[in-house]
Amino acid sequence: MKSSISLVLLVVGIMLIIFGISASDSLGSDLSRFFTGSPTDKAMWMLIGGVVCTVAGLAGVSFKSK
Repeated sequence: MKSSISLVLLVVGIMLIIFGISASDSLGSDLSRFFTGSPTDKAMWMLIGGVVCTVAGLAGVSFKSK
């Protein structure tokens, strides 16, 4: 059960990273970057959430429970 949750976290994390990269390359993010110097909050939260989920998924898959 733990490994299936870890795999789901890993897949969701990778998907969020892909969507975050896509959102950071969008027109809205380009305009935000032009005026503020940083991409939109949505893109940043997707990237941060994706990294956290991916790390948690990898940790769960790597460390087997006894």
